[in-house]
Amino acid sequence: MGVEKDAFDCDNSNKEEDILVQEVISLTIVGDRREDIALKWKDSLKQIAACSIANTIVIQAGINMAFSAVLLPQLHETKSDIDISKSQGSWIASIVTIALPLGALVIGPLMDRYGRKNMCMLANIPFSLSWLLHYYATNVWYIYIARIVAGFSGGLTTVALVYVSEVSHPQLRPMLLSMNSVFVTFGILLTCILGLWFKWRTMALIYFVLAVTISCATLILPESPHWLTVFKNDPQGTAKSLSWIYSNNLIFEHEFNRISNSKNHLTRSVSDEDDEKSTLLRLRRKFNVYKEPIVYKPAIILTIIFVFQQLSGAYAIIFYAVDLFREIGGHFRNGIDEYVALALLGTIRFIMSILSALISKRVGRRPLMFISSLGMCLTSLMAGLYMYLTLVPQEEYEKLNITKDISHNNVTLYCVLGYVCFSSLGFLVIPWTLIGELIPVKVRGKLGGLMVSTAYTLMFVVVKVFPFLLDLISLQYLFYIMSLTNLFGFAFMYVFLPETLGKTFTQIEKHFVSRT
Repeated sequence: MGVEKDAFDCDNSNKEEDILVQEVISLTIVGDRREDIALKWKDSLKQIAACSIANTIVIQAGINMAFSAVLLPQLHETKSDIDISKSQGSWIASIVTIALPLGALVIGPLMDRYGRKNMCMLANIPFSLSWLLHYYATNVWYIYIARIVAGFSGGLTTVALVYVSEVSHPQLRPMLLSMNSVFVTFGILLTCILGLWFKWRTMALIYFVLAVTISCATLILPESPHWLTVFKNDPQGTAKSLSWIYSNNLIFEHEFNRISNSKNHLTRSVSDEDDEKSTLLRLRRKFNVYKEPIVYKPAIILTIIFVFQQLSGAYAIIFYAVDLFREIGGHFRNGIDEYVALALLGTIRFIMSILSALISKRVGRRPLMFISSLGMCLTSLMAGLYMYLTLVPQEEYEKLNITKDISHNNVTLYCVLGYVCFSSLGFLVIPWTLIGELIPVKVRGKLGGLMVSTAYTLMFVVVKVFPFLLDLISLQYLFYIMSLTNLFGFAFMYVFLPETLGKTFTQIEKHFVSRT
C-alpha cells in the first residue's frame, strides 16, 4: 500500500505540475486578461543585478552634468592654469549636451545590429578617453574636445534604458527603469562630494578608473532576450539568456512563451524582409511602421514632455549650481558655503530618485509626475514671490507697517533646493524611463535614440543661454516662467500620459491603438 500510495502521490504531483505548466502557457496565449504570474523577490535577484550593472554606465552621464558646476568656478580662480571668459564657460557647460544627440542617434542602429550587451560595454570607451583629455588639458580647447567626447558617450548610454526595459519582468520594470535615474543622480552626487576636496584634474583621473571598471563589469551580463528573438531570430540564445535571468523554471517557460508569441506582433522576421524584391517597397514598409499609432502617438507625447522638462530649467540649475547659489545669495548657518549647498543638492537628487524608484512599483507613473510638476510649480512661484517681496524698497514696508527682516535671506535657496527635490521625484526621472516602456521594441533603438537626441538638443539650448538669460531677465521673473511651464506640463500629462504600471508591452500598445 505504501508503494502504491507513493506512486499515486507522484502521479498526482506530475499531473498537478503539468496542469500548472499548461495554465502558464494558456495565460500567455490569453494575453491581456492575465498575462503575468506572481514574481517573488528570490526569483528577481538576477535580473535586478543585471539591470543594476547595465545602469552603472549612466553614472558617467550624471558626472557630465554636474562636472561643470565644479569645473567652472575652479577655472575662474586666479590660481587656475587655464583662463576662461564667461562665453567660454557657457560653452564648457553646454557643449557636452550638443554632442549627446549624435551619440543617441548612433546607438540606435548599433544596438539593433550588434546587441544591447555589447553596446553597454563599448559605451564606456569614449568616456575613458574624455577623462584622459581632461587630465592632460593645457588650454580651453582640450576641455572643449573632452566635453564633446564625453557628451557623445553620454548619448550612447541610452542603450541602458533599452536593455533594462527588455530584461526586466513587467512587474519590476517601473522600478528597474527608474533605477536609471538613481545611477545618474549618483554620478551627480559623486561629483558634488568630490568637488569639496579635490581639484578637477584629480577628479578626472578618478572618473577614468571608474569608466574602465564599469566597462569590465558589463562583460558578465546576458544579452537581451527580446533582441535575440526580434533581431536575431535565435530561440536557443533567447532560452539561454532567460535561463540566466530566471532560475525558476516555471517563470522561465512563461517568459519564453510570452516573448516567442509576441514576436510576430513586434516585428517581421529578417527572412520576410529578404523576400522583398523591390528596394522601394522595403523602404516604404519601414517608413509605414512610423505611421502606426503605437509608434507616432507615444513619440509625440514623449517629445512634448521632454520640451516641458527642459524648459523647466531643472537641468540648468545642476549645470550652474554654484554660480546660481552665489546669484541667489544667502548662506546656511555656521558659514556653510555654496559648495556644501552643491553637495546638499546632489544628496537631495540622489535620495529622491531612490524614493521615486521604490514607490513607482506601487504608485505608478502618473501620480509621481503630477506631484513632481505641481511641487516644482509651487516652489518656483514661492522663490519668485519671495524675491519680489525682499526687493521692495524699505519705504514701502514702512507704509504697510512691516519690518523688513533680511536675516532669512536664504529662503530662496531653500525654495531652489525644494524645486530640485520635487523635480527628482518625477519630472527629471520618469520621462527617460518612459522611452523604454511606451516605444515599441521594433523601433525602440532608433526612435529611442531620436527622443534622447531631441531632449539633449533642447538641454543644450537652455544651458547655453541660461547665464546670458540671467543678464537679460531678473531671476525673479525667471522663476515665474519656470512655474508657468510646470503648470502647463502638468495639464498636458494629465490629459495625454497613460499609466504603464504593471502593463506589458502588448497592453501599452493596445492603449494607443484603441485611444482616439
